[in-house]
Amino acid sequence: MLKKGKEEIIYLLNKSIEKFQQETGKEIIQNTNRKNYEGLAVALSDISNKLPYTADTLGHQQYEIDPSKTTKEYPFRKYDITGGQIKDALMGLVSNPRPFLVDTCYIYLFGKGRNAFEENPTDSFLIQHEPVDHQAKQSLSLLQENQQLKAQLAARIEKDKKGTGKPKNNIWVFFITGVLILISIFCFYEYQRAEKRWEIIKSDFNLLPYTVTEQEKKQLNGIWICYTGSPQARLSDTNRYHKVVANLIEIEYKEGYFLYNRYGASFNHVGYIQLEAPSLLSIHSRIKTQNGLVESPRHSLMTLDSTGTYLSAISASWNFDVGERNKIIGIREAYQKLGVGGRLEEVINSIENASCQCKIIQWKKPDSTVEKFYLRNISLDALKDSSLLKLINEKSILSKNPYDTLVIEKKR
Repeated sequence: MLKKGKEEIIYLLNKSIEKFQQETGKEIIQNTNRKNYEGLAVALSDISNKLPYTADTLGHQQYEIDPSKTTKEYPFRKYDITGGQIKDALMGLVSNPRPFLVDTCYIYLFGKGRNAFEENPTDSFLIQHEPVDHQAKQSLSLLQENQQLKAQLAARIEKDKKGTGKPKNNIWVFFITGVLILISIFCFYEYQRAEKRWEIIKSDFNLLPYTVTEQEKKQLNGIWICYTGSPQARLSDTNRYHKVVANLIEIEYKEGYFLYNRYGASFNHVGYIQLEAPSLLSIHSRIKTQNGLVESPRHSLMTLDSTGTYLSAISASWNFDVGERNKIIGIREAYQKLGVGGRLEEVINSIENASCQCKIIQWKKPDSTVEKFYLRNISLDALKDSSLLKLINEKSILSKNPYDTLVIEKKR
């Protein structure tokens, strides 16, 4: 027996999004904007509108043929799937998803409809191993139980005031009061233990060892550009000599540390910044993935006391190549603050994307103006910046193990 309802369709749609992104290279941002899901919706609609003719071959329930004689286009066909339908189902707003949406997801993922999949399931998550009791009461936390007991005690006292006068009622009052006291002691003990555990973790992992000053907060908050020479160590590129790439970074203060969102030419990073001491900061980041797993973690050290145009960071990073060629490297990076306020957004699905063959990031500034950045691997000499030439070059990269041909030091 297979799962039904929300649990089934949410899992199927998440798997479909993952497959769509892998096959097309287009990222689907999962939020409440239905337009984000239209690419997947169109792909699924190509399958769903054939359902009236594929019941026997693909193993799904029968669907009637659209009686309309007029030729329609997406999204006005009988079995079209829209971005809004995907968004609502994915957010758990649909208890009984449309059967043709469910069958379409099964066909897209497994090449067969729900009925055929149930006869020979190939994904254990979709199997209902235990009977579902929809009337089962959700378990209560200790604090909820505490509140319930208080309510029972108040009701019992009120009843005593009305003159019941029976001795057994006093026994109930003492019993419930004792239970309340025991629960309160237990909750206090658990709270104290959790606090102690958190203090141990903070100490062992050196978390938030320093209180950020207003000046440091003001200095870090904002939009930054970071130049890195990691493409110079990418073995898959035979023309990697003297290459550099720019990254756009959004840094935002949050309760003692800073959130770090980095947009690169090929992929994005997420992470955080922690100040270790006055003007000394650690930057921790990783590649942003859909499944939340850690991929290519990196750590940088940087100080805020630079007097030049750029702040230099020394990073334990990667050359971000494919498979076995993805090597750990040490690298110098150059940071420059562009301004404060506004937000960064990636431009996707535009003609401009195809024409520039790069990633386009736009900075929507507080004054309503927009500045665009075109991120790609380019020749360092093309930047015509003598300051950068001194910071980002072949000598600024260190291989984890001796590797003579990792970085090309001169043109061949």
